[in-house]
Amino acid sequence: MTGPARERAGANGAKQRLVVGVSGSSAPQLAVKFLELARELGTVETHLVMSQGARLSIELELRKDPAEVEKLADVVHDPRDLGAAVSSGSFPTLGMVVVPCSMRTLAAIATGNSDNLVARAADVTLKERRPLVLVARETPLNYIHIENMKRVTLAGGTILPPVLSFYHQPRTVDDLLGQVCGKVLDQFGIANDAYRRWTG
Repeated sequence: MTGPARERAGANGAKQRLVVGVSGSSAPQLAVKFLELARELGTVETHLVMSQGARLSIELELRKDPAEVEKLADVVHDPRDLGAAVSSGSFPTLGMVVVPCSMRTLAAIATGNSDNLVARAADVTLKERRPLVLVARETPLNYIHIENMKRVTLAGGTILPPVLSFYHQPRTVDDLLGQVCGKVLDQFGIANDAYRRWTG
């Protein structure tokens, strides 16, 4: 996508805003599921920033046009537009999630290397002391990955890897995606029933 941010018709400006970054990691299915859940809830206005790597992953792994994923968001920002609204701390948001988060994007955030809008928006989220959740998707991890996760955590971010859980008795891949995305929504205090919770 090029040019200024595009807003989906009917987006409610009164909703609280949530920035959703999507990087070039494997598993763009997580981003799609998260955007679908957020849209179904109808309680937040999603501001989507997809990196060029994310667009490639969507084409290769989902066999979809990235424009189809963009339609799930309320507002779409060009990843090259460092002057976008989400690049400023004066633009109020609930925070930001990067889902999935590649190790390259993690490194950029950990070192303050804001050369694209995903990294810049994350940097702003940290400096404004808003929740930043990185759904870091890589395995196994090397020492550099772990150090970068440590740096982001010490700066106030949350590392939330898409770890498989089975206490909710998942039966499909969608159930597994829902559980991860539900836990992300929990980090922002967004009520959801994306997965069956443990009650003892």
